[in-house]
Amino acid sequence: MTEMTTGAGLRARLGGLPPWGIGLAGVFGAIALWWIAAVTVLAGVGASAGGGGGAIPTPFDVVRQLVTDGVSFYWPNVSVTETEAAIGYFWGNLAALLLAATVLVVPALERLVIQLAVISYCLPIVAIGPLAFIVIGSPGHGESSGTAVLLAGISVFFTTVVGAVAALKSADESSLDLIAVYGGGRIKQLLKVQLMSALPGILTALKIAVPAAVLGAVLGEYVGGVDQGIGPAMVNAQQNLQIARAWGVALMAGLLAGLGYAAFGVLTRLLVPWSASSTAGRKGGSQ
Repeated sequence: MTEMTTGAGLRARLGGLPPWGIGLAGVFGAIALWWIAAVTVLAGVGASAGGGGGAIPTPFDVVRQLVTDGVSFYWPNVSVTETEAAIGYFWGNLAALLLAATVLVVPALERLVIQLAVISYCLPIVAIGPLAFIVIGSPGHGESSGTAVLLAGISVFFTTVVGAVAALKSADESSLDLIAVYGGGRIKQLLKVQLMSALPGILTALKIAVPAAVLGAVLGEYVGGVDQGIGPAMVNAQQNLQIARAWGVALMAGLLAGLGYAAFGVLTRLLVPWSASSTAGRKGGSQ
């Protein structure tokens, strides 16, 4: 009985926290587990025979390396990857949204579009990269890699197509019938009913696609012939056995993806506030 009461109290306390508070608690918990593992069970992983440091540094070592390297090291690399991810994100999502809208206007194309999205998701990115680099070529010094842009676009395509199609098909049937009774066609149904009801789902798909775009851009940099970016910086750090720097670069990639994800979360709350309020209402009703 006491254990059940304690568990219920813990869930109630966590449920009372705002979403950012729960996220912050998760971050601190992950850092604590990382630190404990780095100084205990993982302390000797990857250590050299001469007694060198292992492959798992502590968070303090990584932060110290971040401060030592400074903005002058990270900004030129992060900015290139950010540009590649943003361009690929734009074109990949634009193609996905256009195809999703086409499915609503011409329902017979749904199976073809979904199959195309599944194929793009199943294609191994590491195999496409070298082929894309042969076709696109190497960028100039400090320029974005076309290969990284392409892989970023492919990485977001599946998520947005499937999410947008599902969201556009979730419109209320009675509202669609009302448009049809007043003489409206498929285009008016799409613009006046389906698009508005699907907006929360589409924004959620776009939010999920942000980390995928960053990951695709970083993978594209490994074979894209760039001399700056998160990918080359990580490779150089690994080759020079600069373990803390490699982890720092990886954290910068995660931070870039996390900031984009959070930005779309804020945008969703601003553009579709009714979605957030309805979710809160369902939670309150369930309690």
